[in-house]
Amino acid sequence: MADKLTKENCIALLQQKHGQLGGERYPQRSDFSEREVVAIKAHLGPWPRALEAAGIKAPRDDDHAEKIKQKRIRAKRARTAAKAAKKNQAVDGAPDPNTQQKEKENTP
Repeated sequence: MADKLTKENCIALLQQKHGQLGGERYPQRSDFSEREVVAIKAHLGPWPRALEAAGIKAPRDDDHAEKIKQKRIRAKRARTAAKAAKKNQAVDGAPDPNTQQKEKENTP
């Protein structure tokens, strides 16, 4: 079996392929053998991160993780508010609209 690819070899492979493509597009996994793809991803992480590590692709925004976190917080607050509204409606004695709809459907 051939020698194992190192991190430096993986970066060189990506940069070489990018040069062969003339910068028209990013190197894709299909441009490499299965062995090379496995080594690249093992050393450099997911494909977009590997392209970033090789200097081919610009790194993601630093605030990307913060944006995702804020989106999850907003979604959680919306779910919590919906649960609280449903609970308050049930406590106040007002019938649940879902239950009313089911009763109408079951009435002959």
